[in-house]
Amino acid sequence: MSVKPDHWIKKMAEEHKMIEPFVDGQVRDGAISYGVSAYGYDIRVSNEFKVFTNIYNSVVDPKSFDDKSFVEINDDICMIPPNSFALARTVEYFRIPRSVITLCVGKSTYARCGIIVNVTPFEPEWEGYVTLEISNTTPLPAKIYANEGIAQVLFFESDEICDISYADKKGKYQKQVGITPPKL
Repeated sequence: MSVKPDHWIKKMAEEHKMIEPFVDGQVRDGAISYGVSAYGYDIRVSNEFKVFTNIYNSVVDPKSFDDKSFVEINDDICMIPPNSFALARTVEYFRIPRSVITLCVGKSTYARCGIIVNVTPFEPEWEGYVTLEISNTTPLPAKIYANEGIAQVLFFESDEICDISYADKKGKYQKQVGITPPKL
């Protein structure tokens, strides 16, 4: 298994629509960078956010998720309260080939501000918009900028095709469109 360089990512985006919309090169002009990089792709966060709140004294339970746990925000900037958390989604839609798995890590610009981005791997043949988990670990409010870079995806291609892909097992997050809370 090997990490794939920019020319492989460009080819897969063009021929297989692996990333849509695809930005060929890095966009930086006053923005937190996004687009293809040397060995990955810097994804953008959309303007849709679900910020966790304690207004209704809900309990966060992955087996019985209560939508009252968060407030929906659609804006170019999202303020995450101190020591709080938000869900968001990517601007990009992904179609992962059967021989590929990804790892996603937060961008250093946010990490240096105490913002942690958590994303699970995109499994072989997973498809959809990525639901992002964004944590503000600081005692101060944190600003997140929509339509700018939030994390970097690294693509690993195997020499062999997996026996059972995410599509084969009919994964519960297949072809997700919006911000998708936990499912059982």
